[in-house]
Amino acid sequence: MPPSASPARLAVDVGGTFTDVVLERGRSRIETKVLTTPDAPERAILEGTRVVLDEAGIGFAGLAIVVHGTTLATNAIIERKGARTALIATEGFRDVIEIADESRYDQYDLTIEKPKVLVPRELRFTVPERIDVNGQVRRALDLAAVEKVARQIAREKVAAVAVALIHAYANPAHERAIAEIIRRLCPGVWVTLSSEVCPEVREYERTSTAIANAYVQPLMAGYLGRLEAAFAAEGYRRPIHLVTSGGNLTSLATAQQFPVRLVESGPAGGAILAAHVAAERGERRVLSFDMGGTTAKICLIQDFQPFKARAFEVDRAARFLKGSGLPVRIPVIEMVEIGAGGGSIAKVDVLRRITVGPESAASVPGPACYARGGNNPTVTDADVVLGRIDVEGFAGGKLKLEPARAEAAVEAKIGALLGMSREQAAFGIAEIVDENMSNAARVHSVERGVVIADHTLVAFGGAAPLHACRLAEKLGISRIIIPEGAGVGSAIGFLKAPAAFELVRSRFMPLDSFDAGAVSELLVEMEREAMALAEPAALGRELMTERNAFMRYIGQGHEIAVALPSSSLKPSDAGTLREAFEAEYRRLFERHIPGARIEVLSWSVLVSTARQKPRRLAPSRAAAAKAKASGSRLIWDQAQGAHRRIDTFARADLRPGMRVPGPALILEPGTSTYVSATFDATLDGGGALVLERRKTASHKV
Repeated sequence: MPPSASPARLAVDVGGTFTDVVLERGRSRIETKVLTTPDAPERAILEGTRVVLDEAGIGFAGLAIVVHGTTLATNAIIERKGARTALIATEGFRDVIEIADESRYDQYDLTIEKPKVLVPRELRFTVPERIDVNGQVRRALDLAAVEKVARQIAREKVAAVAVALIHAYANPAHERAIAEIIRRLCPGVWVTLSSEVCPEVREYERTSTAIANAYVQPLMAGYLGRLEAAFAAEGYRRPIHLVTSGGNLTSLATAQQFPVRLVESGPAGGAILAAHVAAERGERRVLSFDMGGTTAKICLIQDFQPFKARAFEVDRAARFLKGSGLPVRIPVIEMVEIGAGGGSIAKVDVLRRITVGPESAASVPGPACYARGGNNPTVTDADVVLGRIDVEGFAGGKLKLEPARAEAAVEAKIGALLGMSREQAAFGIAEIVDENMSNAARVHSVERGVVIADHTLVAFGGAAPLHACRLAEKLGISRIIIPEGAGVGSAIGFLKAPAAFELVRSRFMPLDSFDAGAVSELLVEMEREAMALAEPAALGRELMTERNAFMRYIGQGHEIAVALPSSSLKPSDAGTLREAFEAEYRRLFERHIPGARIEVLSWSVLVSTARQKPRRLAPSRAAAAKAKASGSRLIWDQAQGAHRRIDTFARADLRPGMRVPGPALILEPGTSTYVSATFDATLDGGGALVLERRKTASHKV
């Protein structure tokens, strides 16, 4: 099918600094980057969409599908810019979110700071009621007390209410009754039920997830509604799909109902792209590295699948310490995210050390070199001073950088304070941010028990190709892949995501009293609900179902996932589940515990369209010919303490098999790839740059 006859598919990734827009028709792709408009993100989306549509010669009505990912929900929580929210809990459980799990993420820190709760104590209310772990009503809901609380909430002028009652996952009747009263007495107030957003055990996590959903719901629902209306006004009448934290597509209506599932929406697209790139090239161990304008995201991918988790922490008080953030219990692609992007601000602290991030200049006012009011030195300013950024072609030439402003900011706020030249100060900024990212990668790999040096680094995002070589040197990695369209990598990944919805529901069951009938009934109900939520995004495509049980030895604190048979369960399946659990336990922990009692805590159902299976690329047999340079540039060489002239290459001019020896710069509209002196680059048959460490090059730390 010629490109003009192929359906036009649009993907939009709204980041803290840039909004990336990609239009794909067949094998052709048009991309652009525009500065994010934080006061109204839809403005930047429309601006970027018009750019790619004009270049393609079509209008909004010519689009077949729009896929969108955003960090808006995450940013609202981190910046505490969500709605005024109230909580209704069971009597006696008003302070669940303050008590948390009673642990300290750093037991030796006497001045430990916990993340600020999203609902202050004066907006936390309780009502008499009690349901037990089996879903039996032990104390009827006091409807008069609920009405009294509802009238008080109305006086407080809150925009959203989270309802999280004890054991509501086992029986949601009381939560639903409260929702009816709130909607009747508090018209216009958004209501989130924990039994809908997170029907699982663990009271703190369930309450925290319900609150987070309520906190961002008015903001996200309003934004998504404006986005839909704006596209409709331009002539687009088809659905808009959102990317969830688990790397799946969902409908706009479902996203408005469960906006908490969008907290890692943008980064998930990058992990999908990295997994696709890995599968094309047969790379079974990959470290995904996504560095944009505000943050850097690192994700481990094994056997072409990113690691996934059932929980995530937002706004960690301590960068690498679990338990220091607000937990949200949702399906999520597991990754480490740190404030290390192009816009991350560099400072000198009281110990005369260079620090970078997590504060970001974002798009407003932006790095100093943007000349939009920012005067703090950032990572982007440092890269400009070092000569690594194509000043004229930055963001496709749409944003003219002013190197003099970058030089002045780096010199005044870093160099002058430390007695360094501006080039040395800029190198210090780059070195610190690279060390921050490599440290995050080390911690992530240790937590997962993998050897990071055995992995291939897949780098994308506007800033990652500039820093990939140094990150690889620090981690001992010898192979780097920079995919085609790396500058807008997450948006490209969105177009490869399946339509899906996953439900997890707690229903405790010891394996020695396995009730196949009750479990089958529960799974059928969950599949029906998940199917209804997945179908709007499937657009008629066939949906498949995956089912899992989350199991553990009795007495343990955490579970592991075990696949369930696709057919109806039978009493004899208890033995099958034991064998599957013990096999998975041995895989994870080397040995199982013979004869120990096992229990199932929760059940999950994932309804999904088929995932794209990328075509495996044939290895190139042609001898690599040296590419012809398009120009040259002075960069700062810290080892020599002086500027050094290196060749520059236009990525568009490279052909498969061409070799670029380092040091060099490979330029393209969305980003630039810095090939250090320890690496050589070639272009493979899939259009990706493959950087290989020279055999004689030693690992640097």
